[in-house]
Amino acid sequence: MALTAGQQLPEYRVRAHNGATQSENKIHDDAVARQYGFAGGLVPGVTVHAYMTRPAVDAFGRDWVERGTISTRFLRPFYEGEMVTVRTSVASVATGATSIELQALNEAGELCGAGTAVLPSVAAVPPNVRDFPEAPLPSLRPLVSESVLSTIDILGSIAQPWSQIAENAAFLDEVADDHTLWRGPDAVVHPGYLVRDANAILVRNVMLGPWIHVSSDVTHFSALPHGEGFSTRGRVVGLFEKKGHRFVALDVLMVAESGRPLMRVAHTAIYDVRKVADS
Repeated sequence: MALTAGQQLPEYRVRAHNGATQSENKIHDDAVARQYGFAGGLVPGVTVHAYMTRPAVDAFGRDWVERGTISTRFLRPFYEGEMVTVRTSVASVATGATSIELQALNEAGELCGAGTAVLPSVAAVPPNVRDFPEAPLPSLRPLVSESVLSTIDILGSIAQPWSQIAENAAFLDEVADDHTLWRGPDAVVHPGYLVRDANAILVRNVMLGPWIHVSSDVTHFSALPHGEGFSTRGRVVGLFEKKGHRFVALDVLMVAESGRPLMRVAHTAIYDVRKVADS
């Protein structure tokens, strides 16, 4: 697709689905979410991230999955059944990179997610995998707190053999993505499925109450073909407080079974959500 700066690309529309109502994270449960001032259970941030990747794939194709970047911020929640409209405009077209701006709007026209996707002409240099060593998961997860997170450097890692990530098909149904890149003999794993493990590595290392994924900055290095597993490795790189919420920042690397880096994710979540009564 030939792109020009300022060009408006076709809108992508998808019906929001909260596929995490039975998850350990009760922010996706209607009754619990209302205690925190929300109208109901939140559609997961990784799901919204997946929605926002679709215009990037439509614009850039497989090249974007192999070397592109995307930054997503989740500003307000989507709820089950809402129509999500992702509007896309071309921000810049240059020799070195082409970038598009993404806006995810709810039915009221409110901005719920914002992001930028870039296709560089040359792939970024991946980090040294040895800087992201594998580590055992804790046998008993400690209850999350600032003091617990501050003592963690290297997180316990997750191994996903292909026999497990064959559930990628279920993920595609969950995010309602029918792009041909994800299906067929030459298919690759949806990058949103990989980003979901940036959530999982936190959950597998500490016991959380209701928590919220708020942003992800993703750099792709390689696509993951069907038939190959991967591992998720990471560390805690920051803790901060804002408006009564407590945040954790992670630096996560997904590595294919062959040892090549797949993607790096700067992942931020609210691990301690302020209740309405505390405001």
